[in-house]
Amino acid sequence: MRVTSVAGRVEQLRADFDRSFAEPARTLDGDSIELLAVGAGGRPYALRLSQASGVHPDRPVTALPTTVRALLGVAGFAGTVVPVYDLAALLGHTIGQRPRWLLLTAGTPPMALAFHELDRHLRVPLGDVVTASTDDDGQHGCLQGLVRLPDGDRPIIDVPAVRALVHQLAGHQPVPEEIR
Repeated sequence: MRVTSVAGRVEQLRADFDRSFAEPARTLDGDSIELLAVGAGGRPYALRLSQASGVHPDRPVTALPTTVRALLGVAGFAGTVVPVYDLAALLGHTIGQRPRWLLLTAGTPPMALAFHELDRHLRVPLGDVVTASTDDDGQHGCLQGLVRLPDGDRPIIDVPAVRALVHQLAGHQPVPEEIR
């Protein structure tokens, strides 16, 4: 289908981009991994594309009264209200300017992580990923491995670990397996 108007082309590109997040992360013969290179709190990080369900720039976030410093508020995604957490604050960095980007995480319950910079999409060989825990500076077990890149190593943020930290900050108690 050929789209002739600029608005039609923009809408088609947006739909194609959104659809790409609905598909499982691709690998090349199981020998590579897809990551998003992001910046939070003035530091470079990477996120596994398989742990994300969408990336959104400049989405409105409604602030809530809270004592949880990292909770920015809530945002709407396809009719669902989702809590938004500042990734830099969760990683123990000082909160500076308001983050521009929201990463809607895969999994339940829904959650969005706000970060400052979306650098690029990466497809790297598995050999360039070191899987040991790389936490330091009070990052609460949220960093699991790093990816070696020509412009420097990037710690990999583990979204399930971030989700567990958010539950801990909210005062939720883990439910034993046999009760679930």
